[in-house]
Amino acid sequence: MTDSAPTAIPAAARRNHWMNQVATHAVMKPDAAAFRFLGATTTWTQTRDGMDAFAAALARRGVAAGDRVLLLTLNRPEVVISVFGINRIGAIAVPINVRLTPPEIAYIVDDADAEVLIVEAPLAPLVAAVAQLTDRVKRVIVIGDTAALTDGHEAWTDLIAEDPAGFEAPDVPEDTTALIMYTSGTTGRPKGAMLDHINLYAQSITCIRANNVVDESDISFMTAPLFHIAGLGSIAADFIIGIPTVIHPLGAFNATELLDAWEREKATIVFNVPQQWQVICADPSIPERDLHLRIISWGAAPASDTLLHAMADTFPHATNVAVFGQTELSPITCVLRGEDSLRKLGSVGKPIPTIQYRVVDDEMKDVAPGEVGEIVYRGPTLMKGYWRKPAETAEAFEGGWFHSGDLVRQDEEGFVWVVDRKKDMIISGGENIYCAEVENVLFAHPKIIEAAIYGRADERWGEVPVAAVALAPGEELTIEELHGWLSDKLARFKQPKALVVVPALPRNAAGKVNKVALRAADRELTPA
Repeated sequence: MTDSAPTAIPAAARRNHWMNQVATHAVMKPDAAAFRFLGATTTWTQTRDGMDAFAAALARRGVAAGDRVLLLTLNRPEVVISVFGINRIGAIAVPINVRLTPPEIAYIVDDADAEVLIVEAPLAPLVAAVAQLTDRVKRVIVIGDTAALTDGHEAWTDLIAEDPAGFEAPDVPEDTTALIMYTSGTTGRPKGAMLDHINLYAQSITCIRANNVVDESDISFMTAPLFHIAGLGSIAADFIIGIPTVIHPLGAFNATELLDAWEREKATIVFNVPQQWQVICADPSIPERDLHLRIISWGAAPASDTLLHAMADTFPHATNVAVFGQTELSPITCVLRGEDSLRKLGSVGKPIPTIQYRVVDDEMKDVAPGEVGEIVYRGPTLMKGYWRKPAETAEAFEGGWFHSGDLVRQDEEGFVWVVDRKKDMIISGGENIYCAEVENVLFAHPKIIEAAIYGRADERWGEVPVAAVALAPGEELTIEELHGWLSDKLARFKQPKALVVVPALPRNAAGKVNKVALRAADRELTPA
């Protein structure tokens, strides 16, 4: 009997990342829908073939493992296929928020040190404006209308039409960086959070558990922008389970069009931010619609108690799931399950079981339940670090835990309430005032549509809270009237000392209220 060396199993055949997940479904159910977009279907076979063809085309153009490829795009299947193709060769996809200004985009282009940019046709003028500020980009690939092509640009469809013969995809380990997601930068320049395939797989487990996905009967509906981690992160689980993802086009939010799409596509899992849910719940057509919603999910911003009650009343047969987190954690860190959504109003839920967390004081000592502290994390969803920013990475991970910047309190059952962002806390006369707590009360005022609390310097108290509010059409509100309404709802020291009425709250490109802008404009605004 002669011994023979065992045949080695190629590592690439065993990898657990979304490129192999797509390949699996292309083998097992080739003609099933991977994506639906504006009524058109992209099968798993088409997704795999597009991924491989795009990867081969990028490789022929000199893109290699570790290179960064920028995406200035909206929502459509070609964007996801592009990300798969970029990752297929071990390169890194860098989505850019399309709401940024040319100088902000130029900063990311230079910081990422990327030479290839994929742009959707309607956004081509942005590329021209950015080109006036940086010459870093050497190659532009256009998705969509080829009429938008200019000299030197290439059509995305031409790249995937090229023959990929001879292309061999490299083995891409799971700890390879897949995405660089730039944070919104409300307190300074954006930082690029490096997320690897391990992060995305761990995030998928969280989504599967939160939404109780147990088979392939669900239809996932994606409204969140693909340039946010809420977009790619929320659909990462779809590629493991192999359920279809309906991608909703970006544009001015229209609740009727969204409800039409939910009804037409028989969507079962949906996610929207609280502002969108507020408009959706007010749509009078809902009782007559044939909706199949099983999970209604929200996150990215606080939801008022009033809105949560409205969601429960409007969709009584759907499970309400709140998700909370941040880009650096891929992003979900806490989940509020539907059965607790009304029992624990205002909570963001419990930390997910796949991460470690603590609630600590400024000296990194654990605080008792009910006390306010910063929530810190570590675990498989934690980013690899900030791109080319070792000092910022070290600062964020000081003491061996990632510092979220979120001030929270936790009850005896383990449920977490976000009290404020650490940097937004107001200290007035020695008392800590947590903006989120005051804002949650203001949201319930019948005249107030939007509200934000920020600090104004005060000679006596050091700082006092100011309320910036947008009112319902035709309404008026005085600070005296507001104080009367708040008298039994908030301690006096927490109540706003001034009221500023604005048409709408300023928001950054990520849709978050820009309190830096509110403070900067405070002297120009006229208190009511």
